[in-house]
Amino acid sequence: MPSRRRRRIVVVGLLVPAALGLAGGWSVHLGMRVRDHLEAARGALVQLRAVVGAGDPRPLTEALAEARRHAVEARRLTEGPDWWVIAHTPIVGNAATTVRGLAGAATELTDVLAGVREAAGPLLTIRTRSPGDLRHQLVVLDAAAPALDDGVTRLGRVLSHLAAAPDSTGLDRLDEARDTALSEIGRLRGLLRDAADTATLLPPMLGRDGPRRYFLAFQTNAEARGTGGLVGAFGILRADRGRVSVERLSANTGLAASPVPVADHGQDFLGRYGTSATRMLSVSNLSPHFPYAAATWTGLWERQAGGRLDGAIATDPVGLAHLLRAIGPIPLPDGSEVTAENVVDLTEREAYARYPDPVARKRFLIEIAGAVSEALPTSLADPTRLLPVLSDMVSERRIQIWSRHETEQRRLSRTPVGGVLPSSPGPFAGLVVNNSAGGKLDYYLERSLDYELGPCQGGLRSSTVRIRLTNDVPSRTLPSYVTGRLDAPRSGHPPGSNLLWVSLYGGLGVRMTAARLDGDQVKVIREAERSHPVYSALLEFAPGQSRRLEFDFTELASDAPPLVPVQPLARPQRTHVTQDARGCAF
Repeated sequence: MPSRRRRRIVVVGLLVPAALGLAGGWSVHLGMRVRDHLEAARGALVQLRAVVGAGDPRPLTEALAEARRHAVEARRLTEGPDWWVIAHTPIVGNAATTVRGLAGAATELTDVLAGVREAAGPLLTIRTRSPGDLRHQLVVLDAAAPALDDGVTRLGRVLSHLAAAPDSTGLDRLDEARDTALSEIGRLRGLLRDAADTATLLPPMLGRDGPRRYFLAFQTNAEARGTGGLVGAFGILRADRGRVSVERLSANTGLAASPVPVADHGQDFLGRYGTSATRMLSVSNLSPHFPYAAATWTGLWERQAGGRLDGAIATDPVGLAHLLRAIGPIPLPDGSEVTAENVVDLTEREAYARYPDPVARKRFLIEIAGAVSEALPTSLADPTRLLPVLSDMVSERRIQIWSRHETEQRRLSRTPVGGVLPSSPGPFAGLVVNNSAGGKLDYYLERSLDYELGPCQGGLRSSTVRIRLTNDVPSRTLPSYVTGRLDAPRSGHPPGSNLLWVSLYGGLGVRMTAARLDGDQVKVIREAERSHPVYSALLEFAPGQSRRLEFDFTELASDAPPLVPVQPLARPQRTHVTQDARGCAF
């Protein structure tokens, strides 16, 4: 065998295991030092994830130190003169450069994690002596915010440097290693960004600088609205230097309609929803853009009660179920318990069967909201239990927050918790359902959305959105309050029928070329909201009926990832996105 070929094989054989270590450790048959150190660093990082939140800081500190030691050594080996020669050798140079990039990324990653651990670590072990008193947590968050912001910036640079490393080295496993590292570091950067936003926003919003008051809305998804559901109850959340309480709980009937609009959301909003949406609580959240609803809620409350609120917060029964995972079962006055497992069914189905009298039912729902609100401050004292719960609530849009303070709202609007309908370009498909019958049947609504994007060509691309909605109402008799049709009480609709205002929000610059309902061409109403084209139809559903809406679009070519926000209703939406990215990279 010629010596040159033999050297090439030896070098490639050394590079493969080096890549394998960081990518997931496919193993191990070549015992090279870089491989060993990268694999050890990976193992320590896996262990690090396992011990986060355990309450004892020692295993976390030890795992992080171990990961950093091996990552630094791997980078040292790949920055030496021997590796420089390999990186400038034809055939294998790209592979060596990518391995060096992976080692550098691992080192920088562990350095960022060490800084975050030092700044935010106390939050994982701190406990308050008084339920609802978060002053100690706010101090820690305040101190951690700069380190978290710095970590986000540094990981952004890591991603840029690693993305510049060769992505086609001739070694499939090495290419996969690079892709995996980019994905994982990107995911971690997103988590750090969320943590940085939390650390920056919570101290002032929880009254670090003085008392704050927020409109607290409890939405019921049994009657769909754009932000989730009809506001069934509300209260005022008060925060003062870390002490949190909920007061003035009331059914939705406790907030009167205003004779004049209490907010101005612009002409597009007025043309789509009318003036009632800024005068009446029952239709105040038809838009999926949460700041519209929040500004209207605070305006209605201030007009009636006087004073000034600092913002608004909304959750729903699914959000309460998440909170009860951290709080645990809560006893009710009748001797029963509300738990994470029963709260959704209890508030969105059972309550209607148990209490034919609407006044008694609303009183029962207020009891549940009050019991959870009273127990919530105690759970806030243990961040290790609460943070995973809040993460789930945010990702599912089960908590949405708006602040009247501009700097806070700007930051909130960039996060999922802000509930903002984005106005940035790129592929977008948002299904929004509003109940138009006045019943409580949307607890049984099934939804699916398929978004199929074709290749980009000539600055454009074709796409199709397929929506399927099913009125999965049970065959048994339901309370008349649930099945009643306020839109047409004497029309003779069968019990269990429903009327839904179905809207699809498209991306900026989208042009619809065809729309079909149950396979037949159909005319839909085209409107606009926050620069998005909105295509709507009013659809009647018989009990058990499924209906299919399909839209064909011409979209602007873009390499941005498709956005498909999901309206937080009682049942999850099944979403499937397929994308042909050919011709879309610029």
